[in-house]
Amino acid sequence: MAATMGHNRIAEAADTSETVKFVYCLRRLPHLSVEEFQRHWFDNHGPLVRSKKEVLRIRRYVQVHTVDHPVNESLREGREGPERYDGVAELWWDSMEDLEAVLASPEGQEAAAVLLADEETFIDLSNSPLWVANERPVIDD
Repeated sequence: MAATMGHNRIAEAADTSETVKFVYCLRRLPHLSVEEFQRHWFDNHGPLVRSKKEVLRIRRYVQVHTVDHPVNESLREGREGPERYDGVAELWWDSMEDLEAVLASPEGQEAAAVLLADEETFIDLSNSPLWVANERPVIDD
């Protein structure tokens, strides 16, 4: 997770005074079914991330699991889009400074390495883009 980001360039990409969100669009390894992937992600990786919450200074973590429904294929075909992701991970930090501090600390780097080692067992890392961003709500009911 955080170990895969080049921390020297992060501050250039976002306003450092706002809450920062890490977005990770996940594709499963080819040998896993969607069900196997989502089960490991939720039942194994989720608790692992939770166990590293304090050292990584994570404020919020949400897993968005893609549902198996015909509307997904209709939406993709209607826009001539790429194959769907198997899910999206969203993580929040209070500020870019918090995220940078985590990436610079030996404890943060160690925790990120543990998460990455698990991710390598179920995520197709080369086909799963990730980035940091600032949210800009348009409708927030």
